[in-house]
Amino acid sequence: MRPESFRSDAGRGTLRLMFRAFSLAAAVGAFLLAVLGSWVRINGAGMTCPDWPLCNGALIPSLAGGVIFEWSHRLVALVEGVVVLAALWAALRARREIAGVTQTVAFVAVVFVLQVSLGGLTVFLANSPWSVVVHWGTAMLFLAGLTALAVLAIVRPRHIVIRHSVLGGVLSVCLVLAFAVMCAGAYVSSSGAGLACSTLPACDGGSWTGTGALQAAQMTHRWLAAALFAAATVAAYAAALGTTPRVRVAALFAYALIVLQAMLGIANVAWALPMVLREAHAANACATYLAFLGAVVFAAIDGTVPLRSAHAVERRTVSVGRGAEAHGTPQ
Repeated sequence: MRPESFRSDAGRGTLRLMFRAFSLAAAVGAFLLAVLGSWVRINGAGMTCPDWPLCNGALIPSLAGGVIFEWSHRLVALVEGVVVLAALWAALRARREIAGVTQTVAFVAVVFVLQVSLGGLTVFLANSPWSVVVHWGTAMLFLAGLTALAVLAIVRPRHIVIRHSVLGGVLSVCLVLAFAVMCAGAYVSSSGAGLACSTLPACDGGSWTGTGALQAAQMTHRWLAAALFAAATVAAYAAALGTTPRVRVAALFAYALIVLQAMLGIANVAWALPMVLREAHAANACATYLAFLGAVVFAAIDGTVPLRSAHAVERRTVSVGRGAEAHGTPQ
């Protein structure tokens, strides 16, 4: 091997390592930032810094009361921004070797700018329920983009061929529903509708739609969650029948998280929204969303090849190889 070729290979190896490290750090940071943001909202600390980008007119304000929650959220967001820029830089350097990177980087860059702008806008709008929903929804899109980038950095696919399949379609429906459930949950939380319906599964008085705006918001959240549970059940069953191992693992893991999420939702209503359970409910919602995202991305990379078909192809390849060896045919 020539010295120039060795240095080139070493450089590509270092670049791939940097891409993997930065993208993973950015995805984990975005998840922690989202959880911290929900903690700020749940503690009612969203307006303890009524100005932006400063907090109470200072770069480092007095951290008494709930200020520490909101200011810490902004500090983590600043650090996350630096890590994201590093991840995007490394991704652009590796874009020619890994399929899907260019499109994912473009998506993350656009959502990143939008999310930073919305962070300030929610402060000026006094954290109105709809501004919180838009901010949270954009945060989930941002998290999705960074997670997809991290998956690409780890798997490093050379080609991505989108093949339409029942499982891929159902997983995509699950991902969209998970996003919708989280946005509805953000509205329920920020509008004070968490206990608008104190009974399960129907609302107070046996209503399945609710009798007021807050009850309607709560029941919309429940109906979307029920639709997600049904779709996730179909996806888990289809994945168990046969697909690639990592798609199956992601789909079944997402289903397990859905079951846990339903239990947390019921416990929150039964025990009148204790702080710990509310935060666990929000964090697990993010994890469920990411699990479905992982399943969808893996399905796109793998082409959702049925497991039996993959095994058949492998057996045919081995059979042909043995036949060639028996006849002395070079491969």
